[in-house]
Amino acid sequence: MIKLNAKELRTTEPSAKDLKKIKKNPIFIILDNVLDTYNVGSIFRLADAVAAKKVFLCGQTETPPNPRIKKASVNTWQWVTWSYKPTAVEALQELKTQNSKLKIICVEQDPRSVSYTEMKVEFPIAVVVGNETDGISKNVLKMADEIVEIPMFGVNKSLNVMVSCGIVLFEMMEKIGLTKR
Repeated sequence: MIKLNAKELRTTEPSAKDLKKIKKNPIFIILDNVLDTYNVGSIFRLADAVAAKKVFLCGQTETPPNPRIKKASVNTWQWVTWSYKPTAVEALQELKTQNSKLKIICVEQDPRSVSYTEMKVEFPIAVVVGNETDGISKNVLKMADEIVEIPMFGVNKSLNVMVSCGIVLFEMMEKIGLTKR
């Protein structure tokens, strides 16, 4: 494991040659009206960490360049592939058109949800996270192949959207065999 100090964490910028070496995983991260720009920036960092193919910023989700996204992402927004779509439904329809085998997993508390540890992971996969207050829109939930949630054992009923996304993404990486415990 590489130990970096705060300055090194924020100044690491890959060259074009470095970026070409990275094998992108067929993971697509969909932000459905995520409003907190720090969440958006942090999810760019997560996308870089799991070598996701693309991030879709949808609806009212703020897009780069934005100083808060830049800070939270430690500039990863500059090399993680992303695009904006007016709705998450449009982003998912585009992805399904490109690959009919795309599996859609929504991270949401819902009567149909199962524990994230029980999710069935098959690439290509789209991971959808939603608005910090209202969650994922109903039309997107209808498109889900699976809805997963993270069990909560304390007083609080939910986790931050970026934290939830990170937990689910790394569980996926484990299930697909890209990490070892």
